[in-house]
Amino acid sequence: MLKSHEVLERGSFDAASVVDRVTIDLEDRRRRRLALEGEGGTSFLLDLPEVPSIRDGDGLKLTGGQIVLVRAAEERLLEIRADDTAHLVRITWHLGNRHLPTQLLGDRLRIRADHVIEQMVKGLGGRTSEVVAAFDPESGAYGAGPVHHHSH
Repeated sequence: MLKSHEVLERGSFDAASVVDRVTIDLEDRRRRRLALEGEGGTSFLLDLPEVPSIRDGDGLKLTGGQIVLVRAAEERLLEIRADDTAHLVRITWHLGNRHLPTQLLGDRLRIRADHVIEQMVKGLGGRTSEVVAAFDPESGAYGAGPVHHHSH
């Protein structure tokens, strides 16, 4: 079975080397070890030394040198908007304080749909709408991987 031991950042590899693509959700893009099958039938084992934060558009380099392109799967999300930058920054702070994976899109945010957090956002003056879209949140601040958990 083919294996992938390396993640290549989007834009860092030749598109001509791409032999297949996989569409995977956020949880699977943060797994170190996972059996995958590309849309074109390429079966391989993702076998990374550390927990990754694989982003939409990254490549998984196979043992033979070929690359499988990664696409972020569409998920049910909440899109958050605010009247101005100050309100959006305040909402962002509260989401970060709860260690929620958050996608920053300039004038709006995206998080996984959650009715409790939605009520909090509305209480802070934000507006929400449900969307189905690829979810590509920010990586953790202290390394390339997902947000690190810690105690307070």
